[in-house]
Amino acid sequence: MRIHHLNCGSLREIPPLGEEPAVGVTNREPAAVCHCLLIDTGEDGLVLVDTGLGTADRQHPEGRLGADWVAYAQPALDPEESALRQIVRLGYAPQDVRHIVLTHLHRDHTGGLPDFPHARVHVHPDEYLAVTDPAVPHHRHSLDRFMQAHRAHGPLLTPAPVEERPEWFGFRGVARPQGPACELLLVPLPGHSAGHAGVAVRDGDGRWLLHAGDAYMYHGEIEHTPPLSHPVLEPVQQGAQTDAAGRLAARDRLRDLRRDHAEEVTVFSAHDPWELARLATLAGG
Repeated sequence: MRIHHLNCGSLREIPPLGEEPAVGVTNREPAAVCHCLLIDTGEDGLVLVDTGLGTADRQHPEGRLGADWVAYAQPALDPEESALRQIVRLGYAPQDVRHIVLTHLHRDHTGGLPDFPHARVHVHPDEYLAVTDPAVPHHRHSLDRFMQAHRAHGPLLTPAPVEERPEWFGFRGVARPQGPACELLLVPLPGHSAGHAGVAVRDGDGRWLLHAGDAYMYHGEIEHTPPLSHPVLEPVQQGAQTDAAGRLAARDRLRDLRRDHAEEVTVFSAHDPWELARLATLAGG
């Protein structure tokens, strides 16, 4: 099994705050990223964790992503950054992507879904209910952020069953997507969205990678004491969250996980360019 770290959507520049990792980007003001994982399971094909922005999003950004979001996020419109183009450059075919696992259903994580209409799309059951059941809390908020352009093709959206195991490093309500031929879990980290979850995958060395999605957006939030948020990214958190207290509680649990289990779990988020650069360097691309 091989895991690739991909940037599937450069966003607006974010100035460093002086707390950046020793191994990282060299740009004075790097762009925020859409950090996705591509997992090559071997004979059972590819698993994509989050999709970033899709090929069509770059052709018609305001119509597909929303004018206000585009004005703030300032997405790069380079089609070569799409997961589809990067997968082809790595020597795979788009049809090799058999499963997509999403941290949540916001536009900068779902944009690539139409590029892989054949793939089964796995989400935590709480996120599935939030967009499919009008009776649950935050339904309208959740559905509004799952862009119509990203679901018009009828993606094979599938709630992952909650595991019988009692916990994963103390986290309960963990779900296991059915189908991917690798050890992969959806770990509840609610607050940013109603059913937001991290995606944990065990790598070839037996360690866990935890893609924490938007549970935090800047490494200073889990590495610095007290937590250090980024002034460019914090308004995004404030505007998107369904539960502020829940989001901060999830962030604090990630701080504890990183402190207590650093030898077993590597935690990273979706938009921090310094984290992506470090992990891509360690993984060899």
